[in-house]
Parts: sequence; C-alpha cells; structure tokens
Amino acid sequence: MSQTLCNKCKKPYSPARAKLGITTCLTCGEADANKVRHTVAPLNKSNYMLLSPIELKQLNPKRTT
Repeated sequence: MSQTLCNKCKKPYSPARAKLGITTCLTCGEADANKVRHTVAPLNKSNYMLLSPIELKQLNPKRTT
C-alpha cells in the first residue's frame, strides 16, 4: 500500500481523505480554508447572498471610503 503525500508539506495523510479527492493534509487544508473570508448578507427585497468583504463594501452607496 502506497502512502498518500500532501501536495503542500509532502507529509503522509489519511487515505480516507485521498478517497474523497482531497490532496492536502488536515493542517494544510485548514490553513487554506482560513485564507478565504466571506460574509452572509441579507439584500433588500431579495435573499441572503454570500459576499466577499470587497463586494460588501460596494453594496453600501452611502460609504465614501
């Protein structure tokens, strides 16, 4: 049985993660997930939207900066 190595740190990780198609270990995967930030915002007369911080700033027309 061959070991599955993480694409980032080259350390072996769980074969169960490899079966799911995940190519990173838990530590590297968590670090990647923490880099992405989103906010859920309710829009007027609409539904909830998943927005990045930049998109959220553009939604408020009264904001000057």
